[in-house]
Amino acid sequence: MKKILMIEDDVSIVELVAIHLKDNYCELTKAHNGTDGLSLATKNKYDMIILDVMLPGMDGIEICKRLRADKIFTPILMLTARSEEIDKIIGLETGADDYLTKPFSIREFIARVKAILRRTEMGNSEKKIEEEIFESGSLLIDPIKRKVTLDGKKVDLTPKEFDLLYLFMSNPGKIYSRENLLNLVWGYEFSGYEHTVNSHINRLRTKIEADLTLPKYILTSWGVGYQFTDEIK
Repeated sequence: MKKILMIEDDVSIVELVAIHLKDNYCELTKAHNGTDGLSLATKNKYDMIILDVMLPGMDGIEICKRLRADKIFTPILMLTARSEEIDKIIGLETGADDYLTKPFSIREFIARVKAILRRTEMGNSEKKIEEEIFESGSLLIDPIKRKVTLDGKKVDLTPKEFDLLYLFMSNPGKIYSRENLLNLVWGYEFSGYEHTVNSHINRLRTKIEADLTLPKYILTSWGVGYQFTDEIK
């Protein structure tokens, strides 16, 4: 049974979702306001969090920010009744893994949940075919343990930051456009949100680069996109 926390103030949506998640072997914990939801998310371990943006007590964007700031990287599916582009951008840039606008079909909802759980399972499974550990200078990434170290110290990354770094380090020297990175890391459904890539690259650089004005790992290819250095051994 996968353990899922749903923070949503619309009781009818929660009850509908609970029925279908139970049919898909998921155990649902419910919170109907932001304060209670954040408390549950920080005190317990879940396989996934379903988080509404508009909540009493504390909104979903703030909850997402606080969880990521506390180094809680549980996958998050954000829900909102609003469909403005800025809401989607903010949700993604604060660390959410996916985004679904209300009203949504229950079939699409379950498909998104399954996709997120499947990606997490693949990333964490020790039973996968052994993957190479990539190393560049003092930066090391272990794709099986989803662990990154710099100068021997662990670097805490969000799931998307890890996926970006893994893509870069496994393909040193290859130049990726923002659209390429968006499609490869976020998926085709986020087409048109290339600026999200920029913010994730910037945050990733703050965690692995000693000098942000002269990055040595993630390089900018002006007018094209980004590439990982192939010069550091």
